[in-house]
Amino acid sequence: MTRFALLPLLLIVGACGQEPAPAPQPTQPAEPLATAGLPPPDEGVFRTVFAEACPSAERVSTALCRRAGLGSADVVCEYGLGNDEYRRNRATLTAADGAWNLNEPDRVCAANAARPS
Repeated sequence: MTRFALLPLLLIVGACGQEPAPAPQPTQPAEPLATAGLPPPDEGVFRTVFAEACPSAERVSTALCRRAGLGSADVVCEYGLGNDEYRRNRATLTAADGAWNLNEPDRVCAANAARPS
């Protein structure tokens, strides 16, 4: 009998406080990245950019580039030089004037020049 007495009470309490959900607010569309017209760099693009910035360095053997972070225009590339099949080095590419450019080329080239052969 007590079960039947609790049922109407639970229904009454359960119906209280139910308000309609607020209407969703319109949001601003996200701004496109500055590099929207520039394709993401692949291994070939990184090889070319690196060779132009560091002509005396060894040839890039392998490279993998990823965005520096969510919404970032910069790209971080991990790469290997010479006969190295492992990506032991890192460099950042920045889009400027419709092309990818090596960020801090002096530091990157100096670090690769100091590598033992």
